[in-house]
Amino acid sequence: MRLLADMHISPRTVEFLRSLGHDVIRVDEVLPTTASDEAIIARAAEESRAVLTQDLDFSAAIALAGMSAPSLISVRLYSSRIEYVNAILQKVLPVLEQDVVAGMIITVEDQRLRRRRLPII
Repeated sequence: MRLLADMHISPRTVEFLRSLGHDVIRVDEVLPTTASDEAIIARAAEESRAVLTQDLDFSAAIALAGMSAPSLISVRLYSSRIEYVNAILQKVLPVLEQDVVAGMIITVEDQRLRRRRLPII
């Protein structure tokens, strides 16, 4: 899966996802660390990547703009411990491939996944 991880995603998680075969870049590798959410979204769309984040602002930005891409994976877990986040992502990313290609906002919670097709009207 092609992902653009925002600054709230640990570099250790990025490396872990790469070790699983995902094509992941972190925002600070391609944009200034102060890049706006809109700049991050634009970069992800330009490179056909889904945004991976723990920041709720991305959902609103994509929804309000009426965008159909990029997809968004929003991680909303009770623990932000890197090992826990990594374990959940390892489990759910393989089942999200088609959703990401279809254009969705996906919320990853501890016990469930929530999906909303883009654009959100």
